[in-house]
Amino acid sequence: MAEINVTPFVDVMLVLLVVFMVTAPLLTIGVKVDLPQAEAEVIQGNDEPLTVSINDLGQIFVQEAPVEPSELVPRLKAITGENADIRIFVRGDEKVSYGLVMELMSSINVAGFSKVALITKMPMARGNAGK
Repeated sequence: MAEINVTPFVDVMLVLLVVFMVTAPLLTIGVKVDLPQAEAEVIQGNDEPLTVSINDLGQIFVQEAPVEPSELVPRLKAITGENADIRIFVRGDEKVSYGLVMELMSSINVAGFSKVALITKMPMARGNAGK
């Protein structure tokens, strides 16, 4: 009587699950940006958003790739395949002027992308805010 032993298979799958759970968050953000804090609800969604970042030097990045301001809209259209319903998250360093971040969001919006959102840091717990 032959039986298949599934214990090694389950062990390997659990190890892979732990490895992916640990490494997946590290792969999502590649550009160092000091985000400002804000109190807002978390945006829910199943699709993977496209991230546009602007660092403290005013350099613009799509995901992790640097982009010139004049190349931003064509690059976004090429990546999304002209899909205007894709979510685009804008991450602006807290040292960057408000006007520069708004210009970035405006150019994305004028290009036809309507689902544009700002990313901020989650605020610290109210009990620890003064410490």
